[in-house]
Amino acid sequence: MKLGTQLPARDDDDFRVMKQLGVETICADPEGVWTDWSRDALIRHREHVESFGLTLDMIELPLPSVPLEKALCPDVLSAGPDRDRQIDGICRLIVACAEAGIPAVKYNFNYIGIPRSPVELGRGGARCSTFRWDLMDQNEPGPLGELEEDDIWDRVDHFLGRIVPVAEAAGVRLACHPHDPYTPPGYKGVTRILGTVAGMEKFVSMHESPVHGLNFCIGTLAEMLDDVSEVPDITRRFAERGKINNIHLRNIRGRKLSFMEVFPDEGDIDFPAVIKVLRDTNYEHMIMPDHAPTIDGRDPEGLAFAFCYGYIAALLKVS
Repeated sequence: MKLGTQLPARDDDDFRVMKQLGVETICADPEGVWTDWSRDALIRHREHVESFGLTLDMIELPLPSVPLEKALCPDVLSAGPDRDRQIDGICRLIVACAEAGIPAVKYNFNYIGIPRSPVELGRGGARCSTFRWDLMDQNEPGPLGELEEDDIWDRVDHFLGRIVPVAEAAGVRLACHPHDPYTPPGYKGVTRILGTVAGMEKFVSMHESPVHGLNFCIGTLAEMLDDVSEVPDITRRFAERGKINNIHLRNIRGRKLSFMEVFPDEGDIDFPAVIKVLRDTNYEHMIMPDHAPTIDGRDPEGLAFAFCYGYIAALLKVS
């Protein structure tokens, strides 16, 4: 297991700081538009990251966790006329990653982004991302009107049917993030098919391949449960099947439909138990912070993530 990060570097000093804080392996995108990420551009990017003593393990496919109206490849989600052309571009990017020595990619299949209710104050006045279902506009319309769950699964099946064989042939791991958070079926016109454990299990069973798996977000998993104590056992089920290709280690206080994102040391998830599961199942990839509360100071995000790095590094030493 390796301490990782996906926090974007603002400049080369950020890469130096990551290394100084014990980060080993990172997910980082090249500069520019994804359609310009050629083999040679990716090689230059990897070599630049490596010059700071870091390993580039992963980049993000042009399928981020944003609402459909901001999507980079909207037709993949909407089954629009450019769907196959956009998927062809994604397949070429996966092959280019393999040729450039980048062994993994992450992505989302997300229609409505990351819904949240108003920020709440946490420890010492830190501003914490929060989801309270009773504070949401439960009748808010979605980007595509009402979309049937079976139609979403059909679109996922079409996408996986195209990219999984390409990734397997190239030897590139695929890591899809679950839906953050679980929402009741029909919210904003969709059922969040990766917002439940059953949905994640169905997803990884489709187009079975050793490279097809999850960007396994521990916080998102907790957000879909009534009993957060189930997190380690559920993690074990996916890890034993080899379906975890990256770990987001994020804590929450609360449960399904009512939670606050908090610092890793103060939430309800038993992180030492999670790390033990990953050790027992021979997980060997990155463990990284995902989100962190917003704090005060001159570099709020950098400092908050530095705390998270230290916490994860300690977990890896003692758990």
